[in-house]
Amino acid sequence: MLLTRVITAVCLLLLILPILFLAPPTALAVLVAVIVLLGGWEFARLIGLRRPWTYVYAAACLLALLAWHLAPSGYAIDWLLEASLVAWGVAVVLLARGVRKATPGFTALGAVLGLIMLPAFGHAVMVLRAAGVGVLLSAAVLVWAADVGAYFVGKAIGRRKLAPTISPGKSWEGAIGGWLLAMIVALGLAATHAFAPTWYSLVADKGGLGLLAVLTTLLVAASVVGDLFESLLKRQVGIKDSSRLLPGHGGVLDRIDALIPVLPLAALLLAWV
Repeated sequence: MLLTRVITAVCLLLLILPILFLAPPTALAVLVAVIVLLGGWEFARLIGLRRPWTYVYAAACLLALLAWHLAPSGYAIDWLLEASLVAWGVAVVLLARGVRKATPGFTALGAVLGLIMLPAFGHAVMVLRAAGVGVLLSAAVLVWAADVGAYFVGKAIGRRKLAPTISPGKSWEGAIGGWLLAMIVALGLAATHAFAPTWYSLVADKGGLGLLAVLTTLLVAASVVGDLFESLLKRQVGIKDSSRLLPGHGGVLDRIDALIPVLPLAALLLAWV
């Protein structure tokens, strides 16, 4: 299993890194479109759709991504990113409700949420990339730092369950540990301007380290919500992984669940600052 995970990870890096650093933005846009298409197919399964509707929904997510890109208004992408905040607010309400059996009403609501969340994620990637490769990667690094910190601190001292019915392995101590590591990374990169421009350096230059600490906390909270929301969907339909598209890693959504709310929020916060 470990060897499979490593091989898959290396293959993904060999695909993604050249596209980020060497290829034109169009190549990244194509990659994002593929991710949204595959993520849409997995999301359809998680909200209770069955074939052939899973394929129809995946195509709908891709068409929604393209439609927002082709929208005549110059503010269309901003509206989409703002709509994603509302969608994730609904997700928080669903998390508070807890795990329940997936009903047709839930499937319909989930379908609407996905048609907002996934295209917003795709466009957020391009918005952050337009600000610089370092800006996009640093926003993603925050999620990974929070995940690593939460894992090790949770393993070491985790006692109080964060969401026992949704994700029993997560603890409040782990969440705090993840926040601390993300904060260290954010403040460190902002203060030193290492690899600048990064998301952290741009926010700190405009609003100071205090504002950066507050906004970093919001992003960490968003990453936890994204992770828990996918766990909720999987538990409601009795699925362990979103799919088996990535050997050893599960599905696409299993790899980007925390990024889906974080990147649109990061793009909005950067614009608002």
